Amino acid sequence: MIDSHCHLDHSPLYEKLNEVVNRAELSGVGSLLTISTSLKSFEMVKRIILKYKNIYGSIGIHPHETKNHINVDKKKLISLRNENNKIIGIGETGLDFYYQNSDKLIQKKKFIEHIEAAIDLDLPIIVHSRNAEIDTFSILKDFSSRNPKILMHCFTGSYDFSKKMLSLGAYISLSGIITFNKSKELQKTASLIPIDRLLIETDSPYLAPMPKRGSANEPSFIKYTAMKLAEIKQISYDDLIVYTSNNFNKLFSLNQ
Repeated sequence: MIDSHCHLDHSPLYEKLNEVVNRAELSGVGSLLTISTSLKSFEMVKRIILKYKNIYGSIGIHPHETKNHINVDKKKLISLRNENNKIIGIGETGLDFYYQNSDKLIQKKKFIEHIEAAIDLDLPIIVHSRNAEIDTFSILKDFSSRNPKILMHCFTGSYDFSKKMLSLGAYISLSGIITFNKSKELQKTASLIPIDRLLIETDSPYLAPMPKRGSANEPSFIKYTAMKLAEIKQISYDDLIVYTSNNFNKLFSLNQ
């Protein structure tokens, strides 16, 4: 089982990292991808992936952080990634128009720079999209002729949006939100997304799945998301793990 998106550098996970990683392994999590959201975050991510063999990392600036990272351009992203080959993705990047933490034009500019870096490096782009479906699709579509590798992280969008992203060859990652009672539309959308395009994630320490709602999330809890998605897809838990793990390894070009 693979947690395709977590934030091990965030509290309270970082302070008890050995315990968190051990619990993940005992729960059947074989690999994790810990995501950077800023330059400070990236420094912590590098320390984590050097310490743990089965943990990989990414380099990226979260949409909320773009206003504080104006000088992080395509060239800088490529340089930072090349510091360590265990950096296997570019992101978390994208657009977040739900909060007004960063100017929309700055977000779009930085998103484009991340996409260009990912294409040049031949690495997946890890996309955050909230209240920005039209612009997210439009920007990614502009690069479609260059065949970017796209991962839609913590997908909560409409079925129509999922179809548009799938048309670009994107993979779609589902989080603990899929387990919430209020997530009927998302569950229906998940039932219609091809199994060979799905990944699972915790986005920990956020978005703990049922029945751990209210707790700090952690990678070991991904089993609850996997159980729910297997139920939705009407396949066995073991088959769900095989599919999502194979999809992750294919997208990130890992031979496991």
